[in-house]
Amino acid sequence: MIEVKNLTFSYGKDRQALHGLNFMVGDGEIFGFLGPNGSGKSTTQKILTGILKGHGGYVSVFGQDISTVHTKDFFGKIGVLFEFPYLYANLSAIDNLKYFASFYPANQCRDIGEILEKLEFKTDYLKKPVSSYSKGMRQRVSMARALVSSPRLLFLDEPTSGLDPSGAVLFRRIIEEERRKGTTVFLTTHNMLDADLLCDRVAFISDGTIVALDTPNRLKEQNSNHCIKIVYQYQGRREEKTIEASALQAGISFPHDEIISFHSEEPTLEDMFIQYTGRGLS
Repeated sequence: MIEVKNLTFSYGKDRQALHGLNFMVGDGEIFGFLGPNGSGKSTTQKILTGILKGHGGYVSVFGQDISTVHTKDFFGKIGVLFEFPYLYANLSAIDNLKYFASFYPANQCRDIGEILEKLEFKTDYLKKPVSSYSKGMRQRVSMARALVSSPRLLFLDEPTSGLDPSGAVLFRRIIEEERRKGTTVFLTTHNMLDADLLCDRVAFISDGTIVALDTPNRLKEQNSNHCIKIVYQYQGRREEKTIEASALQAGISFPHDEIISFHSEEPTLEDMFIQYTGRGLS
């Protein structure tokens, strides 16, 4: 679906943003592209969506060179959810979506009402102007805009931003449904839970360079200390002990009256990001 070879980009003589990126995204894959602010992830996404020109190296989307393809059919297969909603504030959700849907063939577009219902949009705001919406409601309209054209490739930038926990769960479920339909998803986010739960693979980018690329599980397993923390009760006291996971094969050797819980000490995805880049995600 996406092939990137030796991708470079500079905003000027002394402002090189990307330093030879190499990665591929397969059909139907959810690919996470993660990095702190200023790392180059937004620049990369703008190049992949055809917004930013003048890059070096080779970028192919749908098997076509992004630097030479400018057809309506090509861009009609792409859906984008931007970090900051691009909506007309004086128009309602319905009117915004009708307007954006008009750019595509009618037989390609989904039913607007059904999409908004799936996104649990409040029906009493359907015809009110976007300027009266909360951030979470605007995010729902933005997601509907990205989905209305039935895209084969979906670019999502901070999709759960502004959503409460139940809204974030809903969005993750919808993203998974899109993948099951065969849609490829390119996800940029600071939310490590989203990345861990959704992504087949993740790339960590720092200062314009990819510093790690693998599945979330393998990144964590490769850097795990393979230890288990056991919380237990013994002689009326709550105790904790950490042992190597392999030692459990022989059973629990220390005295105890009751095992309360086992906790893997596997690192989190955010731990891995900090380890590989030396920086947090904010």
